[in-house]
Amino acid sequence: MRILVTGGAGFIGSHLVEKLLALGYDVAILDDFNDFYDPRFKRANIAAVKDHAPVFQIDLRGNNAVRDLFHREKFDAIAHLAARAGVRPSIAQPQLYYDANVTGTLHLLDAARTAGIERFIFASSSSVYGICKTVPFSEDFHLTQTISPYAATKIAGEFLCSTFSHLYQMRMIALRFFTVYGARQRPDLAIHQFTRKILADEPIDQFGDGTTRRDYTYIDDIIQGVIAALKYDGAMWDIFNLGESETVQLKDLIEAIEAAVGRKAKINRLPEQPGDVPLTCADISKARRLLGYNPTTKLRDGLPKFVEWFRAQQQ
Repeated sequence: MRILVTGGAGFIGSHLVEKLLALGYDVAILDDFNDFYDPRFKRANIAAVKDHAPVFQIDLRGNNAVRDLFHREKFDAIAHLAARAGVRPSIAQPQLYYDANVTGTLHLLDAARTAGIERFIFASSSSVYGICKTVPFSEDFHLTQTISPYAATKIAGEFLCSTFSHLYQMRMIALRFFTVYGARQRPDLAIHQFTRKILADEPIDQFGDGTTRRDYTYIDDIIQGVIAALKYDGAMWDIFNLGESETVQLKDLIEAIEAAVGRKAKINRLPEQPGDVPLTCADISKARRLLGYNPTTKLRDGLPKFVEWFRAQQQ
């Protein structure tokens, strides 16, 4: 099986590429290496695998470029992780997020349909749940409102996938990721940013009173779920939560990072940010039952691993 990983030079994508290669799959990487953060980070992410997996630098917003790739290359499955990510930046640039995440996904789906690709994994997000009152969040919830353009693009992507599955008998799986962290995490995300600033003796920004809660999920657990989804032979269209199924308060996360790095944080307290949800918490019973998903890394174990990786990058 030859698998195309879009966003394959990013945080989650590069880990997925490495795991697929280790399992013996034929893998190709698609990434546009945009400037959302320094593209050198992405090139470093795939430095060890670029000789084993071809890299196609393509912007999914360009339909002709996507079609040309699928005309030249044959793929058996697609793991579509490429996206403009982040709640706050999406509020500042909603058109960019729509173009990249919705139009880009449509271009990829249409090219996959034309090429006869029957298996497609879509990376969605816990953000689609919005301000959900029922905890934990279940895939069966009827979602009626998102609170950021980013979340809206992800739910739109899910609907596009379900539509293509229905019309063209393509196996489509949407995976709702819950706050993924670990080595290579994007530098704008909280754990990476807090670690960097605490070690540099710089103040960190805490939005709100520190009681917002997140379901932090270690990268190895996420990759296990994605691999399982690539092998899934159940429903032609399905959605799965991939989380740790435990929530941690922001103030407790900061304390845990302090313990992992051995320094106290200087905290700059700021108002809550528009678009941020107060809580994410995954019901992973469906993924456990149908995918054999089994997260094993608690935050207390995953954070020291991240800090170890971060320190190594500074040397």
